[in-house]
Amino acid sequence: MVETAPPIDVLLREMTPDDLVAAHGLSREVSWPHRLEDWQFVHRLGHGMVAEIGGTVAGTAMWWPFGERAATLGMVVVAAERQGLGIGRKLMEAVLGATGDRAVTLNATEAGRPLYERLGFREIGTVRQHQGTAFSVPLAPLESGERIRPIGRADETALAALDLEATGRPRTALLSALLGVADGIALDRNGETVGFALFRRFGRGYVIGPVVAENAEGAKALISHWVGAHAGMFLRIDVPGDSGLSGWLNDLGLTGVDPVATMARGTPPLRGTTVGTFAAVNQALG
Repeated sequence: MVETAPPIDVLLREMTPDDLVAAHGLSREVSWPHRLEDWQFVHRLGHGMVAEIGGTVAGTAMWWPFGERAATLGMVVVAAERQGLGIGRKLMEAVLGATGDRAVTLNATEAGRPLYERLGFREIGTVRQHQGTAFSVPLAPLESGERIRPIGRADETALAALDLEATGRPRTALLSALLGVADGIALDRNGETVGFALFRRFGRGYVIGPVVAENAEGAKALISHWVGAHAGMFLRIDVPGDSGLSGWLNDLGLTGVDPVATMARGTPPLRGTTVGTFAAVNQALG
């Protein structure tokens, strides 16, 4: 007689701050670079679900609303010894149910992509992660009338307007939170803010993002400022596959690793045409 394993009782519930130490442990198991502080930051901005087995957190998934029309989804991780039991799908279905009628985007590894496709996601782009240490960084040239300057809280409205144009998503609360933990610079042209880039602690070192600019040359001017100011430090930046920046970043010493597919369920909000996003906040938040 063949014995079968008893069914496993999986409890799905909302994520609380008390779950973040366990969630951080799961991410370390799969070699994610996130610190506990990185988990705490994204949790304050969004919503999460955990899968609990026998009182132990065995999986997580999170989502972040941007208005009534859009959301991003991420931080999906299942304990190695619990994979293959359908926990990831249960978490995804629960989170997607909470997003309502919003169009949802996520960044998918090859391992996760089949599940997302079964749940109705389709590829709409790619993200290329670049990381490493640069030691000699030439400053990108600026156009006449342009300068790089520090930003402060007084710039928050202008930055939110640029970000909305670039992403189509109202992310004022996200930007306000980022300005509480990040340093920022603006690309100023004759007194008008035409781009910006933020810089903060993340994972193994520091991350550059978001970066919003009119074109790749403006983005290079912003990025090279941060890379040059932190020569010898471990840096990361996540850029769209069509940004035109990957070759340049490789030359700086920030090597491309682990490209992922950007996927959407539903129709994402239309982006503007005057500025674009040249680096993400991170792969979960977009």
